[in-house]
Order: sequence, then structure tokens, then C-alpha cells
Amino acid sequence: MDLNANNKTILIAPLNWGLGHATRCIPIIKALQENDYIPIIASDGIALELLRKEFPYLQTLELPSYEIEYSKNGKNFKWKLLKNCPKMIEAVWNEKKLVKKWIKKYSIDGVISDNRLGVFSQKVPSVFMTHQLNVMTGNTTWITSMLHQHIIKKYKECWIPDLEETPNLTGKLGHIKKADFETRYIGPLSRMQKRETPKQYDLMIILSGPEPQRGLLEDKLRTEILKYNGKVVFIKGIIEKDQIKEQINNVTYYNFMNTRQLEQTFNGSDKVLCRSGYTTIMDLAKLNKKAFFIPTPGQYEQEYLAKKLKKEGLVPYAEQNDFRIENLEEIDLYKGLPRLDTALDWKTLFQVFEKN
Repeated sequence: MDLNANNKTILIAPLNWGLGHATRCIPIIKALQENDYIPIIASDGIALELLRKEFPYLQTLELPSYEIEYSKNGKNFKWKLLKNCPKMIEAVWNEKKLVKKWIKKYSIDGVISDNRLGVFSQKVPSVFMTHQLNVMTGNTTWITSMLHQHIIKKYKECWIPDLEETPNLTGKLGHIKKADFETRYIGPLSRMQKRETPKQYDLMIILSGPEPQRGLLEDKLRTEILKYNGKVVFIKGIIEKDQIKEQINNVTYYNFMNTRQLEQTFNGSDKVLCRSGYTTIMDLAKLNKKAFFIPTPGQYEQEYLAKKLKKEGLVPYAEQNDFRIENLEEIDLYKGLPRLDTALDWKTLFQVFEKN
């Protein structure tokens, strides 16, 4: 960073919905620093905790929680979200007030919101990042997509972490026929780098996402993994103050890993078992890894992505209740995710913050 430059301050705020939104912001935060911007991180819950561990020297601010919870029964997922809507709307209003105050207090010159609906300002250039131009909610997809696109319209630009043309990763999630707002396809984002690493594990299990579904899948896989003969690393996706490592027979358990450890573990693992969350998909594509998906029950986006990638012959999947450890044998029948490398010109992308 050029300390003599007139560095602009950018507020970057990922949604706290599992860890995906936070982790895909890591390369953006690093790129901001490399291009002489000063990032301030804002989020809540485990997303904020993860980014504090990754960037202990950066200023962080706490936003109100959307209080997103999954239903124990996947069929009730949509209704659980609808029930939480009043709390979420209140959080969005409180976000707006906080951002307005922070822009003045911290002399913020630009805003990047990763799916946080209240992180926006008319006074400084504001960018919305999402892979969901269409928000899938079953038979209400048309209205949730319309509402989401209406919110995106107020931002100066919408960044989509995917490719505009085919092949791409998001399909109809991240592509609409004609957007009436400024879109930029910035290519898949990943904090990972592919490295030639000796094989450490036959299988890597990595969990994420809100409770109770994260915990329900952990309980199921702890039982299923007893029937697996290979060497396993099991990352539970629980962000705590200290890292905890536990060895039980052929399985090494971790509560969480930092980026460096995670990258090494991904590269040193033969196969991966995980949710079909979009950030995980981008990581797998970057690392050219073979995987098996268990989409979160009732989460239409993950179910769509799992079906799309299976249909394309890339990654098999099973529903959570149906999964058995024997299903992993299907992995070898699929091609695995392709590397979709793009040379992203960060300096040009960040020009949006120079046009105020």
C-alpha cells in the first residue's frame, strides 16, 4: 500500500448466512488493500468472527443480525424465513441508519454490500454483489426475484461472481434476459489457490450454514463416516475463539480452519463432501476438485445448483435424508468442476469508487 497516496476508505459488508458470503469477500478485501484502498469490514455473527480472524489488523464494525434460521424440516424452510421477515426488515432499517452514521464518522468513500439489503448510500458509490439475480423460492420465485432486482436497481453497479457466457456456474440464478441495472460479471471468486500437494486425506468433509441444519448434517455424517475406510478430515464449520482438533479413529475433526490451513487441506484431499453452496462451488472450481453434494433441505438455491451440476455430469448429489456413505462411490462417474479462470482487472473494477 502506498502510504503517500490519498487512500479512499471502502466499507465492505457480507451477509451472515453461513460462511460463504464472508469468505468470498476475502479476495476483494485483499485486492482493495493491494490497490491502495482502506477496507472497513462490517457484518455480524460467525461471518464477522471469521473475517476478524483473517484480518485482525483491519477495523471491523458490527451490523444488526438478520436472525436467519433454518427449519428442522426442509419443507418448512420458506415459511420459517417468512416468519422471520419482520425481524429482518427491522435489521435492514437499522443497517441503513448505521451506514449513514458510519459514512460520516469514518469518512467512507464507497460501499460494497454482499447481499446486505440495507448497506447502501446515495452519498457515495455503492455496489451490490450477488450470484442471485433470480432468488429461487419455489412457486414464489417470480416475486422474490422481482423484489430482489428492485433493490439492486438503486446501487451504482451489481457485481456477479460468475461468467456472463456459458459455461458458467450459476445458470439461471445469476443470469437474466435483460437487466435494467448496471451488471458486471467479475468471474468466480475464491480465496483458494491450486497447489501441487502430497495427498493427506482420502476425503475432506466441510460443513457450513445456519443451524439447526449444519448440526443435523454433522450428526448424520459422524455416524455414516464410521463405515468409511479411508483417511478423513472433518471440518465442522463452527467459528470459535480457539481451534480445536480431535482424532477419532481414521477421522481428524476441526471446529474451523483459517484460509491457509483450508487451502492446504483442500489441495491435500482426494475428494470433498460438502453442501452445494455457491461459494464452496467456486472454491471447488478454482481447485479443480471432485466432490459430492448434500444440499441444505428446503434451500431452493442449493437444490437448483446441485441438480444443475449433476445434469451437466460434473458433481453427484443426494438429499440429506437419503445420503449413505456408499454414495461417494458415484464421484468417480462424474468429471468434477472445471477451472473457469478469469483475469480480473481489479483496478478497472474499483474505478466505480473514483466516479463520485
